[in-house]
Amino acid sequence: PTSLLERLRLPFDPDAWSRFVSLYTPLIYSWACRAGLQEQDALDLVQDVFVTLLRVLPTFSYDRERSFRRWLRTVTLNTWRNDRKRAENRVLIGAADAKQVPGPEDPEAAWEAEYRQHVIGRALCIMRADFRETTWRACWEMVVSGRPAADVAAELGLTVGAVYAAKVRVLNRLRDELHGMLD
Repeated sequence: PTSLLERLRLPFDPDAWSRFVSLYTPLIYSWACRAGLQEQDALDLVQDVFVTLLRVLPTFSYDRERSFRRWLRTVTLNTWRNDRKRAENRVLIGAADAKQVPGPEDPEAAWEAEYRQHVIGRALCIMRADFRETTWRACWEMVVSGRPAADVAAELGLTVGAVYAAKVRVLNRLRDELHGMLD
């Protein structure tokens, strides 16, 4: 979210950096693996990207008209290219250049879908600790599992109204967490 990006501009804020790293590590790692890097090389790239971001984000100015994830993907790709120039032993398996990596017919749509999946998944993992287990399960069973509120209420020992309230609380919080991240 833009509020997180603003916090990263302040003098070192460990909570903001921890949240940022938690949200984006799986995504950057996934991009590295998709590019053909082996596990250790992908982990090294993730670390190198965060070193770059630690240097760049304090002066970064978010433009709502542009995509942060595209900028992050560009930083990741440029870091990968720079790493390749510095170390010949970091080569893409079976490809000489990032543009030669086989991918889906619409790579932009694939990047977008992967980004959304990672960000939503990470936000859910981070948020889960902020809710009581019954609240979380009530929402999860209704939204993800598609179960009727009455069945979920009976199973969890709640009223039907409490199940709907749990759903609203969790989904509103998810919307707040993801505000500005999926634009």
